[in-house]
Amino acid sequence: MIRRASTAFVLAALTLHATVAAAQRDFSKVEIKTAKVGEGVYMLEGAGGNIGVYAGPEGVLVIDDQFAPLTDKIKAAITAISDKPIRFLFNTHWHGDHTGGNENFAKAGVAIVAHDNVRRRLSAEQYNAIFDRKTPPSPAIALPIVTFNDSVTFHLDGEDITCFHVPNAHTDGDAIVWFRKANVVHMGDCLFNGRYPVLDVSAGGSAAGMIAAADRMLAVINADTKLIPGHGALAARKDLEAFRDMMKKARGVVKDLVAAGKSLEEIQKAKPLADLDAIWGTSSITPDIFLKELYADLSRGK
Repeated sequence: MIRRASTAFVLAALTLHATVAAAQRDFSKVEIKTAKVGEGVYMLEGAGGNIGVYAGPEGVLVIDDQFAPLTDKIKAAITAISDKPIRFLFNTHWHGDHTGGNENFAKAGVAIVAHDNVRRRLSAEQYNAIFDRKTPPSPAIALPIVTFNDSVTFHLDGEDITCFHVPNAHTDGDAIVWFRKANVVHMGDCLFNGRYPVLDVSAGGSAAGMIAAADRMLAVINADTKLIPGHGALAARKDLEAFRDMMKKARGVVKDLVAAGKSLEEIQKAKPLADLDAIWGTSSITPDIFLKELYADLSRGK
């Protein structure tokens, strides 16, 4: 019963599709909080994945859009930043707490952009084995109308906003958004700041890919770079380093146990990440769930 309760809490807090979350949460009580993080760049917090906003004279670019019931509140928060039209919506990956508002924004004439695999996964039913949860396909209007394979760059108001694919990280369609001039990066769910991440193995995610994504950014950012995580508070380079180091240690420990033939139940009972759990395992992704994700990742093909 304890395990079932934990899973239900995860689905309510960091659900993998918007329909379930909308049914389990009173979005009327959600407030959208806005913080300026760089020149023309803002972070919005509400329910679900953190939103990035770039606002300039040539219009507004929005990164992720949380849940459909929050669209009006999100638009109001953006209007308080800029009176310019929202021209583009960029999805960092396909999960409903980042794409739930797609249909609403598309109906308002906003062009949705994402990696090829985001459109592919939104177009068909998805199944997450960790949570035994099916996600129905999105309506056609909610799908990205512009997709890319490797990278795409927005050129707005002299700011080059580079969005590039990081393969098989949180999912198989993750993209990181780099505001070069403003020195801000939106990491999407390639960074869960101060907490264990959701690792969507069923959608191609892997711990190795999460680590590689972190390393890729650590090679180019500096101590002054602001990082908007998919979940958690605004981060800095040191926070990404800590997350990367945690992921490397956790993956290494569990990989050795899987190689030794240990079952998931044996690994969970042994609590091999106890030294990490006190810091990283205090959110909705509990230590047992994180171990389940790592086991599913590292035992593939066995």
